[in-house]
Amino acid sequence: MQLTPLTPSDHDATASLLHRSLVHWYETRLRQGARFGDRPEPFRIFPEVYEALDPGQAVAVRDDASGALVGVCFIHPRETHVSVGIVATDPDSSGRGAARLMMEHAVSIARDRGLPLRLVSSALNLDSFSLYTKLGFIPHTLYQDVLFNVPVEGLPGPPPARADLVRPARPSDATPMADLEQELQAIRRDPDMHFFLKNEVGSWKSLVLENEASGKLDGFMVYSVHPSFRMTGPGVARDESAAAALLWAALDAQRGDATVLLAPCLAGDLVRTLYRWGGRNVELHTAQILGPIPQTKGLAFPTFLPESA
Repeated sequence: MQLTPLTPSDHDATASLLHRSLVHWYETRLRQGARFGDRPEPFRIFPEVYEALDPGQAVAVRDDASGALVGVCFIHPRETHVSVGIVATDPDSSGRGAARLMMEHAVSIARDRGLPLRLVSSALNLDSFSLYTKLGFIPHTLYQDVLFNVPVEGLPGPPPARADLVRPARPSDATPMADLEQELQAIRRDPDMHFFLKNEVGSWKSLVLENEASGKLDGFMVYSVHPSFRMTGPGVARDESAAAALLWAALDAQRGDATVLLAPCLAGDLVRTLYRWGGRNVELHTAQILGPIPQTKGLAFPTFLPESA
């Protein structure tokens, strides 16, 4: 096997590999492979978005003889950290060390830059969990994957406080959004904020909540309405009430559609509110870091695409 760059010419092969990998793992472990459909084409959104956000940063492992993709890994260097997005390997090549080879490459990038390496991974996949902890990653935050089938008539109950103050983000909000995330979560992702607000690849909507007294942001929430990827996040909020206002607005804007969001398990009141709104748990994910665990404030809502935190 050899480690090589992943290029736009690999998008179809990458989509096929991602589809096979997910269907195989969820079917053999949970009998839930059908949740990913029977076609790989929708998964092309992943390499397309990752390449647009971080051109030339993705890597692949290829078979020495055939040149076929054995594994893919998406890497995001940022000024405060390096992060890993999706890591996937072909189920027919299990046990050949492709995932470890790609992760060791990501580790070397972070170490060369003197930055921590971050990722979010499924708590159900103990194979990947074991690989990451063997490499030195430390799990630090547990998230509940909450699925919503938002009713056409909207969520039940009255809107939470300040939901009426949530507004669509403007291009001028990109830097304040990055400032807020750095203040609360000790990471900075200016490229991500500009990427969401430009909305050139993928279908992104961004919301912000301003503090009436200070005029500064108390939170932001991004969500995807792309037919191949319906997910709410990423976002941050100063407290649970700000998070509830943002999530209500994001969910209300998706009436009649399904979406998934990752809610921090420690936000107990918010989680119970999500249950009252009709959310149900479908999985668990953990945020992990190779490096010192930062002191954080507020709440963070990661996502699977693009995940650079």
